[in-house]
Amino acid sequence: MQTSEEIKKVVKEKYGEIAYKQGKGCGCCGTSNKIVDYTIFQDDYSKLDGYVEDADLGLGCGVPTEFAGIKKGDLVVDLGSGAGNDVFVARSIVGEEGKVIGLDFTQEMIDKANANNTKVGFKNIEFKLGEIENMPLENDSADVVISNCVLNLVPDKGKAFNEIYRILKPGAHFCVSDIVLKGDLPAGLKKSAEMYAGCVAGALQQDDYLTAITNAGFEKIEIKKRKVIELPDNVLKEFLSDSDIENFKNKNVGIFSITVVGYKK
Repeated sequence: MQTSEEIKKVVKEKYGEIAYKQGKGCGCCGTSNKIVDYTIFQDDYSKLDGYVEDADLGLGCGVPTEFAGIKKGDLVVDLGSGAGNDVFVARSIVGEEGKVIGLDFTQEMIDKANANNTKVGFKNIEFKLGEIENMPLENDSADVVISNCVLNLVPDKGKAFNEIYRILKPGAHFCVSDIVLKGDLPAGLKKSAEMYAGCVAGALQQDDYLTAITNAGFEKIEIKKRKVIELPDNVLKEFLSDSDIENFKNKNVGIFSITVVGYKK
């Protein structure tokens, strides 16, 4: 079993490679993931206000800003901001009066995001290097926290949601899109570092994910959107035997993208 530091190293190297290549991934799996070209995780961003094409690396599994209730003048924090895709969309909502902070622990992504922001020239966007489990952000400072298919990559989900709770203002809320599971994934999938960096093997059971949110102190927790992530047979065969695939399907094991909100007391 990988340690937290080993997991972080795999994820950091993977997303650093994606940023360096400037390639467009598929869902949150990235350019060299085994499931690329087979399944699309991310919704289409191209028609959204604030969309910056160079910031869209295809690494999400939803559109958290859709249900985030962001208002003009808000301070929004995007966790795992990558090249800035959700940051630029959120900035179009907060306007000149607000501010958006993108947090990422991969220097290559921070560099790419800053390069994208230089092109559009926004003064109320900031990209910060740091880890979600130990954010370099002040207590009670954010109006809204968003994240897109990133928290499932964090080894300690409980600590991540505790940190989200800490930085939110009293009564403020988060809205995150993420990957969760129903039933146990076969060992062949769990062992793949590619699948881990692709959001699947690091995912929690949905009930455990919601429990981590509740344990952090959030209330009024609600799943706003849920969709099935399909893995075709030709993808499963890269990891599983025919008998394992049959067992996988018969047990109704599923991979889902959910967009969930929760409010700080």
